[in-house]
Amino acid sequence: MPAFISDIMLALLGGILLGLSVVGYLFCNGRIAGVSGLIAQVFNPKSIFKTPAIWFLSGLLLTPFLYGFIFKPQITLVTSSPMILILAGLLVGFGTSLGSGCTSGHGICGISRLSKRSIVATSIFMLSGFITVYVIRHVIGVEL
Repeated sequence: MPAFISDIMLALLGGILLGLSVVGYLFCNGRIAGVSGLIAQVFNPKSIFKTPAIWFLSGLLLTPFLYGFIFKPQITLVTSSPMILILAGLLVGFGTSLGSGCTSGHGICGISRLSKRSIVATSIFMLSGFITVYVIRHVIGVEL
């Protein structure tokens, strides 16, 4: 089987598993599986031991290691400076707060529920990403 087909199949499998996990979390817990909301539950001292969010987030963190152990993917090194990465993380956190949720919450959970707010938010996320890549690559001229 050609390499790109196996990559497509793995991406499809990943999407299916992600969709099933989101639906399963909603069905079993009656809550949306948006990552920013789950993180907020874990960092809330009153609910840390009462919420299944810790298990869902643990799965998100441990699954890439399991995937790497089984499939031995090519390793990509991050060459950005630590300050750029910190700035990017702060901007993502600010955007999550400003947008009342993260990309997973709006893009996966919200759109699947046909939430108008999530459709608009995800459209803005995507458009912002397109514009950012265009400006960085074609206006400023930085190769990523």
